[in-house]
Amino acid sequence: MSSDSHQKPYFPERSQVACSQCTLGNLCLPRSLDADGKEQFENIVNKSRAIQPGEHIFRAGDKLNCIAAVRAGCFKSYVIDQNGEEQVLGFYLPGEIIGFDAIHEKTHHANVVALDTSSVCGLSFDSVAEMARQLPDLQDELFRVMSSQISELEANAADLSAEERIARLLCSLSSRFANRGYSHTEFNLSMSRRDIASHLRLATETISRVLARFQSAGIINVNRKKVSILDVEKLCKLARRDTC
Repeated sequence: MSSDSHQKPYFPERSQVACSQCTLGNLCLPRSLDADGKEQFENIVNKSRAIQPGEHIFRAGDKLNCIAAVRAGCFKSYVIDQNGEEQVLGFYLPGEIIGFDAIHEKTHHANVVALDTSSVCGLSFDSVAEMARQLPDLQDELFRVMSSQISELEANAADLSAEERIARLLCSLSSRFANRGYSHTEFNLSMSRRDIASHLRLATETISRVLARFQSAGIINVNRKKVSILDVEKLCKLARRDTC
């Protein structure tokens, strides 16, 4: 993993974790493994130290050594476009996997930075790949995670209005927080309005206007970073989704 200047290493020696006891066990890669498989998996996992807001775990151009499972906090991935502007590609919550962009060319194409105090579990990609060849359930889970990330990218590329894009993001976050045992109607946004605008290919002012419009319509309530969904059905309808 990449590190910013004067950082301590992310993974101290002998920092293994017990996946079988992790609160994210039903979300992360080893969730479908039996007890023996999870014990094998634990041997290739290292828990990071606390990663502070603004610290990078990957930089574009880094060689693929490992992938990371978010243990706590929130990260964003981004690239710098031809005009020198930051383009946000996605956001990662606990239990989600970062680093699959590097598999094809063995090099990371995106930068990944912590948005709040966070930690990750680092997994040697070679070790994960070798285990996946031996454990079909792990291979299936890898395919599921990669397919989910591709679907998310395709959804963002669709020809949607600003209202639909923002509604879809809120629905996505709602369901992802629910999967982690948190409220699906009240959650905090670690990402800035500017980050959201970049991710959705919209102007920052448009994000603020649409959120205010949703609030006036009684669909959501926004108080700084806290979002409360007041009318789930209306939000799902705007997002063209059956459920959030």
